[in-house]
Amino acid sequence: MKKALCILIFLSQFVWANDNNKAFAAANKYYQAGKYNLAVQYYNLASKGNQLESAELYFNLGNCYYKLHKVALAIYNYEKAKQLDQLDVEIETNLEFARKMTIDDIKVIPKVGFGKIIQDFTSTYHFDTWAWIAVFQSIMVFIFFIGYYYANTSINKRMFFTALLILIFGIFISLFSAYFEKNRLNSENPAIVFADKVIVKSEPKKSSQDAFILHEGTKVFILDNVANWSKIQLSDETIGWIEQNAIRSLRE
Repeated sequence: MKKALCILIFLSQFVWANDNNKAFAAANKYYQAGKYNLAVQYYNLASKGNQLESAELYFNLGNCYYKLHKVALAIYNYEKAKQLDQLDVEIETNLEFARKMTIDDIKVIPKVGFGKIIQDFTSTYHFDTWAWIAVFQSIMVFIFFIGYYYANTSINKRMFFTALLILIFGIFISLFSAYFEKNRLNSENPAIVFADKVIVKSEPKKSSQDAFILHEGTKVFILDNVANWSKIQLSDETIGWIEQNAIRSLRE
């Protein structure tokens, strides 16, 4: 019975994945034809259940919403694409174009010090990529160890031994980078404002004093949640409380 159930689950997953692939292909077809509303429908269908979650899918979705002048949705999907592929220049370029459509001009306070140097380095790759780099280096350690073991001359042994030390150090750096980057991403909870215009409060209640106003497409960082309110921080370190239905977390 359990074996039959496992086979049934496997077949259903296969059929689901196949349907998602067809939806993705159809979305690309509509996208190329300039039928962006239809493309959006099929891209969202393809991403159902996160079966085809990819930078390309979110990037194309962002492009569709950008063409449809839906600022918040365009920025949201570009940001999702960037999370999966931080080195893609095209994603960053289109994201900047979309940001220019927003009303709010929030200054970014640059980080300084040793922590910034570490963050700049570790954020070069996603933590999954760092983990795969460590795996590749581990394989190379095994290969170079065999080379060291069977080397006939002292010069070759020294060369293999030096390479082993470098690779082991590289594994340590890669694992540390993966750990640091994963913790950094987990500690951040970015979100995009979806309301056309929303008043941010000084406290988590409607009767509290107005702090400032935000508009559609602005990126914020969620610090805390209380009832139907979220405590947010802007890139200029301004803090306030916003109703949860006015924003959408990039972790969704």
